[in-house]
Amino acid sequence: MALFQEVRWHGRGGQGVVTVSRLLASAALLEGKQTQAFPEFGPERTGAPILGFTRISDEPIDLHSQVYEPDVVVVLDPTLLKTIDVTEGLKDGGKVVVNTDLTPRELKDRLKGGAKVYTVNATRIALDVIGKPIFNTAMLGALVKATNLVSLDSVLEVTRERFAGKVGETNVAAVRRAFEEVKSD
Repeated sequence: MALFQEVRWHGRGGQGVVTVSRLLASAALLEGKQTQAFPEFGPERTGAPILGFTRISDEPIDLHSQVYEPDVVVVLDPTLLKTIDVTEGLKDGGKVVVNTDLTPRELKDRLKGGAKVYTVNATRIALDVIGKPIFNTAMLGALVKATNLVSLDSVLEVTRERFAGKVGETNVAAVRRAFEEVKSD
């Protein structure tokens, strides 16, 4: 079986979990890697918790199931931390990247396990840069800084391809700012 990196995305319907999972996969494809990106929906309605998954490998990926033991967990909506154990199944030495105004130390004390914790206030970045609470691309910038799964340049390129014109440039700016502002424990 090929060695791969797995990312599990936690968010709510309408927050762009599916889009950001696919953007990460597209950036990996651009770099010649093998990828999978797919969602898991519960009740299909805006605001309902949903999961997204991304696998990245240098070899073909033969596994076709959800991600049960991720290397990285990304939490777009921090309110999910109150109701869901986002660290469930996280591999030893795994990383958690969370959209929050808390410091990594403050958040680490609330999470189970010994994950490396990264925080960024992606909501604030989105409001400042995009003008709306659309923070999925900002979280992608934070993930790239925390993991180096793909290059920042590849993410910027696929973001510009996915979102045309001004929308693309504001999302690129959000990715860059989150990349610069993410904090770790």
